[in-house]
Amino acid sequence: MKQLISLTALVLALVGFAGAQTSKQASLTPKTISCAVLGGPKFDIAKATANHMYADYKGRRYFFCCGGCPEEFKKNPAKYSKSPSIPTPKPAKKK
Repeated sequence: MKQLISLTALVLALVGFAGAQTSKQASLTPKTISCAVLGGPKFDIAKATANHMYADYKGRRYFFCCGGCPEEFKKNPAKYSKSPSIPTPKPAKKK
């Protein structure tokens, strides 16, 4: 019986730890970012996402300040791979 209680406590602790890590990672995601091609001042990630001003490359999402930057990035994405980026968001789960 004591082993069952101990095992249950351990499982609950691990579930709580995993949940804390997920919310911690979400809070570490920046709200603003610089253009992957031109650098410069930071702009809002949510607005850039809504305007489709981004490209995904090797599991990372890169954002752009203007219409010319995505094409420049697509010519040679490896060149810009050290630019500021975020992990590529996972698709929303369908219900």
